[in-house]
Amino acid sequence: MDAVISAIRKDLERNSDKKIRESSKNFFKEPIELYGVKSAVVRNIGGDHFKNVKNKTKAEIFGLCEKLWKSGFMEESFIACHWSYRLHKNYEPSDFDIFEKWVNSYVNNWASCDTLCNHTIGEFIEMYPGYLSRLKIFARSDNRWMRRAAAVSLIVPAKKGKFLKDILEIAALELIDNEDLVRKGYGWMLKAASQAHERAIFDFVMKNKSQMPRTALRYAIEKMPKELKTRAMEKQEQ
Repeated sequence: MDAVISAIRKDLERNSDKKIRESSKNFFKEPIELYGVKSAVVRNIGGDHFKNVKNKTKAEIFGLCEKLWKSGFMEESFIACHWSYRLHKNYEPSDFDIFEKWVNSYVNNWASCDTLCNHTIGEFIEMYPGYLSRLKIFARSDNRWMRRAAAVSLIVPAKKGKFLKDILEIAALELIDNEDLVRKGYGWMLKAASQAHERAIFDFVMKNKSQMPRTALRYAIEKMPKELKTRAMEKQEQ
């Protein structure tokens, strides 16, 4: 199995580009490890090598994903995310502990966080909504990536109109979070939910806008009609 990891790394190195590596770093405030490979190429590399492991057990494939996560390289984390999502039809409740470990132990940037949460964890939550309570625990974590994960794991379900009550609870838990990426995360979640529940999200914003950071507020109302945006952005009367 280590040969598969070695082959992936050789392909990533072969396709690395210094200009992409340096320019990509501008999108992150924290230091990140990159090969400098375009996202589409990373996906193709992951797809090519998945053919060699697709007949392995889920536990074996998740084990390979963990090795990719441990490297610290963003492109390897993306392949781990793509592979874990490919197995979504076989998710079981116990898999959540694995996904939680990946967020808590290995996620170190918003791109890896969102790639894992939008697809793997989001799909899991749709299959096993009882685990929404675990996302609310994420929202109270000292780890900012866990707190962002609590929100961005619900982006896809939110667009489908699902889990409104839980979305509002998580937004309330993170309302005055001191981390910009967490604020943007729950603002994005609210924006996604507004597509199916515009009035409920607008009411939440209006109720909380005196405390809600402007970054989160702007994200939340982005898809709303102009007149609602104007009302939401009006300053509170003293």
